[in-house]
Amino acid sequence: MSVEELSGSVHGWADPRLERVVERLRTHVADDPDHSFQVAAFAGGELVLDAWAGPHLGEQSLMVPYSVSKNTLGLTVGLLIERGLLDLDAPVAEVWPAFAAHGKQNLTIRQLLSHQAGLPQATPALSWDELLDDHVGAERLAASTPLWHPGSAFGYHGLTIANLVGGVVHGITGRSVRAYFEDEIRAPLGIDVHLGLPHSEHARVQPVLPMIRPVSAAASTFAPTPFTALAFQPAGPALDAGNDPRSWTYGHPSVSATVDARGLARLFAATVTGVDGVAPLLSADTVAQIGQQQVRGYDEVLGQPNRAHGIVFQKPSPGLDFGGARAFGHDGAMGALACVDPDTGISFGYTVARGPWPGGADPRAVAVARDLAPILGVSS
Repeated sequence: MSVEELSGSVHGWADPRLERVVERLRTHVADDPDHSFQVAAFAGGELVLDAWAGPHLGEQSLMVPYSVSKNTLGLTVGLLIERGLLDLDAPVAEVWPAFAAHGKQNLTIRQLLSHQAGLPQATPALSWDELLDDHVGAERLAASTPLWHPGSAFGYHGLTIANLVGGVVHGITGRSVRAYFEDEIRAPLGIDVHLGLPHSEHARVQPVLPMIRPVSAAASTFAPTPFTALAFQPAGPALDAGNDPRSWTYGHPSVSATVDARGLARLFAATVTGVDGVAPLLSADTVAQIGQQQVRGYDEVLGQPNRAHGIVFQKPSPGLDFGGARAFGHDGAMGALACVDPDTGISFGYTVARGPWPGGADPRAVAVARDLAPILGVSS
C-alpha cells in the first residue's frame, strides 16, 4: 500500500483508494468551517489514512478523548493475559485481597472488567482527589458494597473502571496501571497515547470545545436510573476532565489520556494486528479473549438498551456500528473514537475538537470506520 499527500481543506495522506472518504471529509469541513478533527487508520499493519482539518487541530495536536482513554485499560489487561499473569476467571480477591469485603469475594476479574461489579461509584462517593490517585480510589471501592449483586446486571463504570483495573494491575505487578501502560506499551511503541502527559508536551494540548445543543434537541439521551447521577457526579469540587491540566497531567485511564488520532490507530495496530512488518504484542488467542462480548442488553447506569461490552471495550451496537462481530474499541463522550477489527486488520483513531450533540462517538467517525473495509476490499 502507498499513501499520497492530500490537498485542499483536508491535510495529510491517504491511500488513493480512499478518495471517496477524503471527499466526504472535505464536505464535512465545507458544511461546518469550525469542524476540526484528526483521523487515522492502518490496514494490514500499514498506514492508509492520516489526515487532519479545521482551525482547532493540527498534525501535532493532542487532546483528551474522554472515554476513548479506556482502550489503554483493555490493552493493558490483554498484555497481562498474554504474559500469563492474569486469569479472567480468577476471583478479584485472589490478586487483590482487600476487594473481598462486603460479599465481593467471589466476583471474578471477568465480571469486574465487563462492568458487572456494581461499583460505578464507591459508598460514600469518591471525589476527584480520590479518583486522581493510584491507590486511594481503588481502596475506597474495595471497601464498598456493590450497588447491585455482582453478575446480576451490568452498568457502565464510566469513571471507576480505571481505579478498579488499577487495583488488579497493582495486585499482579506492584505497579500502577498508568506506569505499566507507560513502561510496557506506550514507551516501547513511541506513540502519542499518554496516561500522564509530560510537561514538555503540554503546549501541544488543544481544548475540548463544548457541544452546541440544537434548539429542538432533547436535553439528554440518557433515561436516568437511580445509579446515573452517582456514577457521573464525584463528590466535592467539580473538575473539567478534558481541559483541566491537573486531569491530563495525571492521566486518568477512564477519561483523561492525551492522544492524537495517529497514536490511537497505531496503538491498536501494534497490539492487535501488527504494524510495519512487526508482529503484534498480543496473540490471536488473547485478542479473542479481550474482544469477546461479555454482556449485551440494558445498561443499569446509562439507562440505555442494547449496550455491549467485551473486556473493558465496547462492542458494536446500534449507533456505534464501527465494525464486525469481533471488532472492539471505545468511544468518548465528546465525539472521539478508536477501534480495531481483527477480522479485517483495520485499526482506526479519530479525535474532534467539538463533537456533535448529543455526544458519544461522532457519527461521521463511525461511518468512516465502518466503510474502510469494503472500500479497501478487505472482508471479515
